Amino acid sequence: MARTVWDSTVGKKTVMAVSGLVMLLYLVVHMIGNLKIFFGPGEFNHYAHWLRTVGEPFMHDEWTLWLIRAVLVVAVVAHAVSAYQLSRRDIRARPAKYVHRKPRASYATRTMRWGGIILALFIVWHLLDLTTGTVHSGGFQEGHPYQNVVDTFSTWYGDVVYIVAMLALGLHVRHGFWSAAQTLGAGSRTRDRALKAAADVLALLLTAGFIAVPVGVMTGVVS
Repeated sequence: MARTVWDSTVGKKTVMAVSGLVMLLYLVVHMIGNLKIFFGPGEFNHYAHWLRTVGEPFMHDEWTLWLIRAVLVVAVVAHAVSAYQLSRRDIRARPAKYVHRKPRASYATRTMRWGGIILALFIVWHLLDLTTGTVHSGGFQEGHPYQNVVDTFSTWYGDVVYIVAMLALGLHVRHGFWSAAQTLGAGSRTRDRALKAAADVLALLLTAGFIAVPVGVMTGVVS
């Protein structure tokens, strides 16, 4: 039964929608946490430490954090695999030859495709920069996330990579939220306008919220 659902186009779109909403929920929480940096190093570092102790003493140190990471990995993989397979299925469904030049993909389709690639590359860079410290620009300090963030956004390339990725995220969320709502049956003639407005507002808030951090470092508000 599960195999049959996964093999269908509707099933893959549903997996994309659900996994996308899981990631969207995480992004909202993550953005709110990031904004704590404006309250100073003590507040931000305390928040980062709290993430590792959530659920104690029932959960061991970092168990909850690793559980969240596992869920996110599953969501990201499911989302990416579904998107890729749907794209390949769409290509195979097209006629082998066109009498006229085949029409270009829609703006939304191109945005989602390239936005997804940009975000996948960004996730790898972001983890190597602020989680493992492998590509960190300064001397990576374990247990000092505030200083690590300031170090990253004190470089022009750190700002460019992050801001470009967040702009791509905003476009991805704007179209993805709307598409997920349609897939899960939330859309209707009476609700379409409200859903589109919600997608626009959500994308704008997430983009502005995430970009506020590098801008804060660049302007000296965060130092």
